[in-house]
Amino acid sequence: MIKEEKLFIREMPEDCLPRERLEVVGEKALSNQELLAILLRTGSKNTNVMEVASKFLNYFNHLYELKNATLTEMMKIKGIGRIKAIELRAAIEFGYRIQQSTQLKLGKVSSSYQIAQNLMYELQDFHQEHLVCLYLNTKNEVIKQETVFKGSLNQSVAHPREIFRSAVKYSAARLILAHNHPSGNPTPSESDIHFTQRMQKCGKMMGIEVLDHIIIGEQVYISMREENFFAAD
Repeated sequence: MIKEEKLFIREMPEDCLPRERLEVVGEKALSNQELLAILLRTGSKNTNVMEVASKFLNYFNHLYELKNATLTEMMKIKGIGRIKAIELRAAIEFGYRIQQSTQLKLGKVSSSYQIAQNLMYELQDFHQEHLVCLYLNTKNEVIKQETVFKGSLNQSVAHPREIFRSAVKYSAARLILAHNHPSGNPTPSESDIHFTQRMQKCGKMMGIEVLDHIIIGEQVYISMREENFFAAD
């Protein structure tokens, strides 16, 4: 099997290899045949993997038919043995379960006070600053909490692009920032203010609203929005 795959790779132009194309252009740019070829990995003795993928797709006519395709039906196709049929059946079922799954929600945000109380126990005893980002959907439900940075909150460490990259990844509509002050005093520094206003500007450009930046001290917190440290809209 391994020798056959290596032979096939040498015979095909590099820019035609499905796995390499996926790395370069992404999975959404690949055809059904290419995606299937990646799952199959290898062809048969006299048929390369792209040809087996083509025969497979032609046999079933429509992708919907694959939802209920049996192992026996798959094995009727030349180049699809028992192991490949089992792997494809597993891939189809796994894809179906992903489609049926719902986005994880970690509770609805109602106020900065609520967020601060939830994070205070988690952040107040750290001896190093931790910047946490809460990513929210359109209903203000938290869909992801992520520790984005550890260390002093300055421009070289905490860069908006890292935060908004995750926001896009999780399809967030809004976000809330929070970080601790190891000194116990939550009063924002000049770096805190500069960073927060910079995040606001980036959020406006991205269409992802920054709702608040909460600073956690020792049993106390400051909401930068409530204390008017946010730039005027």
